[in-house]
Amino acid sequence: MKDRFANRRYIISILIIVAATALLIRLFIIQVVKDTYRLSADNNVLRYITQYPARGLIYDRNRKLIVFNQAAYDLMVIPNQTGEIDTAKFCLDLGITKDIFRERIMAARNYSRRIPSVFLKQISAETYAKFQEKMFLYPGFYVQPRTLRKYSRPVAAHLLGYVSEVDEALIKKDKYYKLGDYIGKLGIEQAYEKDLRGIRGVRIFMVDVYGRIKGSYADGRMDTMAVHGTDITSTIDLDLQEYGENLMKNKTGSIVAIEPATGEILALVSSPAYDPELLVGRVRSENYAKLSADTAHKPLFNRAFMASYPPGSTFKPINGLIALQEKVITPGTEFGCDHGYLFVACHSHSSPLDLQGAIMNSCNSYFCQTYRRVLENKKYSSISEAYENWRSYLNEFGFGRTSGSEFVNELPGFIPASSYFDRYHGKNRWKALTVISMAIGQGEIGTTPLQMANMTAAIANRGYYYIPHIVKSLGNGGSIDTTYTIRHKINIDPDNFEAVIKGMEAAVNGGAGATARIAAIDSIIVCGKTGTAENPHGEDHSVFIAFAPKDDPKIAIAVYVENAGFGATYAAPVASLMIEKYLTGKISRISSWKEQRMMNLNLIDSIPDNETQR
Repeated sequence: MKDRFANRRYIISILIIVAATALLIRLFIIQVVKDTYRLSADNNVLRYITQYPARGLIYDRNRKLIVFNQAAYDLMVIPNQTGEIDTAKFCLDLGITKDIFRERIMAARNYSRRIPSVFLKQISAETYAKFQEKMFLYPGFYVQPRTLRKYSRPVAAHLLGYVSEVDEALIKKDKYYKLGDYIGKLGIEQAYEKDLRGIRGVRIFMVDVYGRIKGSYADGRMDTMAVHGTDITSTIDLDLQEYGENLMKNKTGSIVAIEPATGEILALVSSPAYDPELLVGRVRSENYAKLSADTAHKPLFNRAFMASYPPGSTFKPINGLIALQEKVITPGTEFGCDHGYLFVACHSHSSPLDLQGAIMNSCNSYFCQTYRRVLENKKYSSISEAYENWRSYLNEFGFGRTSGSEFVNELPGFIPASSYFDRYHGKNRWKALTVISMAIGQGEIGTTPLQMANMTAAIANRGYYYIPHIVKSLGNGGSIDTTYTIRHKINIDPDNFEAVIKGMEAAVNGGAGATARIAAIDSIIVCGKTGTAENPHGEDHSVFIAFAPKDDPKIAIAVYVENAGFGATYAAPVASLMIEKYLTGKISRISSWKEQRMMNLNLIDSIPDNETQR
């Protein structure tokens, strides 16, 4: 009997030891491993205030400031510390209604009664200066310093992008961000978000039972400083960008200008545009909704690299280059034109024409016959094989795929594969004549203005290009991604480019029959090509590509003016003015009439001034 009780004593002792050990482990986990309870206790005496870094500044290529920061303040609230306050006076001091007050307080309580949350976003410096003096009247409230983006000029909205608050989906996806953080959307702001955003810091303060700050915790030794975001020097010429947007005002379309020697984008215009200030501050959401609702003008739509247009006759130089490289024509090969070729019409001009004359006069017949020779080349076993070879040349120029630029929402355009025609016509049941419209940049072809400008840069360089990009350097002269410094060579002989360039020079500077003489500039040799792109949505698009000077190209440009008719009527004058402005810094008296005409021209209804808030 005694032994039996002795065994029970041992068992009970073991159970007590196990229970005590488990309790000690649990306490260790709670107090050391898990910090939930410690933080809960700390929150009663400590306040953690995030120090948001100033976002990096954005400059143009000449170090003119484009985007900078302005001080703003978020009013934070800890619901269980608010107590009784004069609600009417509080609302009056902040310029809000009691309904807004009740709504915001309820939202904060639903989020957490103990953790701070934003009560009112982006209070202006003026409002904060007045409210700060009365903060002691409102326990549980404090101010979180922030910055808002400001713009030196109301331009380049599509290129720059904007900044907006992160949502829960993004927070779950990227653990760096937390509630109340802001992130770049579109353009440079999105492409270089990790550089521009900087690094958050935190300051820890001791507070009393009323939530009033009593001083720094541990004399600030536990604080971390915010690190300013990296400044960016863009490739954009701000003056040229502004000039381009003024030329395109009250017109629909795009301008893309590139420096051929580097691939740096000098200007990127999408019209209709909007003032980037509209998407800043407390009115951002309201203005964004109004801009989105404008389906007639689509000001948020970036036509420079998201719109897919038929290139029209601006595509003829490419088909000429391919035909030369495939040796189905020579620069001296002539074709006659009797106002067209089969069912493809053409305007009146001299006949027959060689390659230079065909580019100069923009002869449809010449390029239809040339294209047919490319696809019916006997060295290929089928039309499909010859077509895919032709398509591979286009891919080398950057068509049918994204360029690799920093623009995350860039679209590839459309160059159909041979399988596309197999599906519609049957395998081996279509011919060169089936797709002959592509000889003149029509049919199924879709290109973006960015692609056309890059193609023009490749022609200007006699066979190579750099991926178009919008950032010149990071920080104090820091280098950009090496992706943008690699030369991309096109598999076409340089001599073939010279033959095509002579035709483009003649189109601008030639005599009778030259289609782009309106683009000529005194003392500067401009090489260009007009395009009149048919589309199913109304009048033809006016298109023009050009580069200058001929032998030392500094700028390559593509201009689209939607539903505006002939390329020489609108797109060519706009391009020539942009070239002259960039190369000379001014518009000559000889060209002033073109400038006045383009500036005053209204091809669409203007956006009413009262549609959005500033």
